[in-house]
Amino acid sequence: MAGAAIGERTEQLLQTILLVDDDPINLDLLKETLDGLGYRLLEAENGQSALNIANRERPDLILLDIMMPGMNGFEVCQQLRSNLETSGIPVIFLSGLDELEDRVRGLQEGAVDFIGKPFRVAEVIARVNTHLTISKLSKEVKRQRDELERELQQVADAQRSLLLKDLPEISSFQLAVRYETSRYAGGDLFDVLPLADNRWGILIADVEGHSTPAAVLMAICCTLMRSYAGDAADPAAVLNYLNRNLCKLSGSRMVTALYAVYDAAHHRLRLTSAGHHSPLLYRPNNGTVRDIECEGIFPLGLEPYEGGVVPVEEIELQLGDQLLFYTDGLVERFNPEKQMYGVERLKQQLAAAVSKSPEDILQQISADVNRFAAGCPADDDQTMLLAIVD
Repeated sequence: MAGAAIGERTEQLLQTILLVDDDPINLDLLKETLDGLGYRLLEAENGQSALNIANRERPDLILLDIMMPGMNGFEVCQQLRSNLETSGIPVIFLSGLDELEDRVRGLQEGAVDFIGKPFRVAEVIARVNTHLTISKLSKEVKRQRDELERELQQVADAQRSLLLKDLPEISSFQLAVRYETSRYAGGDLFDVLPLADNRWGILIADVEGHSTPAAVLMAICCTLMRSYAGDAADPAAVLNYLNRNLCKLSGSRMVTALYAVYDAAHHRLRLTSAGHHSPLLYRPNNGTVRDIECEGIFPLGLEPYEGGVVPVEEIELQLGDQLLFYTDGLVERFNPEKQMYGVERLKQQLAAAVSKSPEDILQQISADVNRFAAGCPADDDQTMLLAIVD
């Protein structure tokens, strides 16, 4: 029993070749040529039988005669390519035809090579070995790619589980967010934290780079922020805390961040920046859009802040004010002419958006960015957080 099981497992590991020819003599010659080379050989004497075997056995390579009664080799190849399950099986045509147009047609139908008749043993062995090696490597590359895809999807799912599922309801402050990664997982982070006395902490951060390494550091930033035991109503203290801990990570990438505290009772905003883009303030009552200038400090994770001094900006907001926090992936989106979307275009679109809903405004901005990019994929993650004072 054990020997039978080993034999069956060994057969499953062998690469399989399907030999298709209506001439039994040619089939015997092919089997004799390839026998003993470590391949599993199957045979078919007509096109329909070849399709049935290919569908059932999924061979690694098919040697396919062109001139056969009924269904010829070209027609068999067409049906193989039209079936998702067999479309990737490499086909080598066997033919006594030597016309260029027949060879061109064979390649157009999806064949990878030709072997001429009468067969030359060395040529058959060389071409079969070559294409089976290519097939084996292609399958291994696909297997590794599929495994990487699964791992990246798991990272992306884990990352998104850390982000806010729903934005909190804040009196006098409508909130909406739009978060897009350039790959499965990204390095952008946003958070809105409830504080004492109807105050709210707003964090937006951008880890250098993207994909898995950036997502890991993003998760660390998120964990650090939510585990902070100090006074989260002090923006300078928060950035000092994040920077101090990120500097302890060996080889850490830099992180730009902006942390603001909104006092909902008094419409007051205090904020500080670590190398991050300033938020935009659109004031509809006079139609102006401006950056909220903040002296700021260099990005997190590079070195401790000297003396722990982090500048804090304070502004009074008015009813109707729109406050847009964003990451650089948005304004650094490129179009086919290599032009960058830019902050000025973002300001214009923020002022031009027609809606009192923050969700609609972000949708309009996103649509404008995509129109500008004209199909060029995003190179970086893109996050927007919009707040409207009401």
